[in-house]
Amino acid sequence: MVKVSELRERDVVNMSDGRRLGYIEDIEMDLAAGRVTAIIVPGPGKLLGLLGRGRDMVIPWEQIRKIGADVILVEIAGG
Repeated sequence: MVKVSELRERDVVNMSDGRRLGYIEDIEMDLAAGRVTAIIVPGPGKLLGLLGRGRDMVIPWEQIRKIGADVILVEIAGG
C-alpha cells in the first residue's frame, strides 16, 4: 500500500525523453469504481515563476509505467 502523501514526494519522469516533470500536485479518482484515474503535475513556470505557470499536466493512470521508491516513471509520447 502507498499513501497519496508518499506519492507526492516522488519525482515524475517521462521515460520517452528522460525529462523530469515535477511532483504530483493532485490526483483524479473515479469514486464509483474506487480507483485512481490520473495524476496531475503542475505546469512549467513562466519567466522564473513570476508570471504564474502553464497548464497542469494530467497524466492518465494507463501512462504510468512504474512507481518506485523515489520516482514515478510515465510514458508520454512527444512529451
